[in-house]
Amino acid sequence: MKNYQITQWCAAFIRQQVQEGDFCIDATMGNGNDTLLLSQLCGESGKVLAFDIQEQALTATQKRLNAGHVPENYRLLLESHANMAEYATPDSVSCIVFNFGYLPGGDHSLATRGKTSIQALTQALTLLKKGGMISLCIYSGGDSGFEERDQILDWLKNLDPHQYLVIKSEYYNRPNNPPIPVLIIKN
Repeated sequence: MKNYQITQWCAAFIRQQVQEGDFCIDATMGNGNDTLLLSQLCGESGKVLAFDIQEQALTATQKRLNAGHVPENYRLLLESHANMAEYATPDSVSCIVFNFGYLPGGDHSLATRGKTSIQALTQALTLLKKGGMISLCIYSGGDSGFEERDQILDWLKNLDPHQYLVIKSEYYNRPNNPPIPVLIIKN
């Protein structure tokens, strides 16, 4: 088995989930890696919305998409993921991707926060279609602290098990607060 980084681990499940023509959301655009993957998987007939509050993220993502020669099936939004419900209808999205923390290579003081992240996750559940999946990479530690991680994990633990399957994994033998990958599947 390959030695997966968290983003590669989550991408393996995203590849299994997303089909040509799907509607997907990258809730935390960052440098555009997940936006690129979703755009490739959705294809010409699909649609991707990508959210970030930093202009730097939009610029980096647009550059990555241009270099990746993907179809123009995406819309990049300088907007908080806490407002994603304004851009999609309930039960319409196949896959939503979150990477919590800060923009790699960006200002570490600009990071996701528990309150708005849980608002975004709550909206994401309503947007997700039956059989849809949410992928979470929860980063914590030195720069980003533990408050958001703990709030999200508490929130996940209380999701209705009849409506959602939550699968939390972990790097069990890695030091220094490794990221936590989580999948949510709508029943």
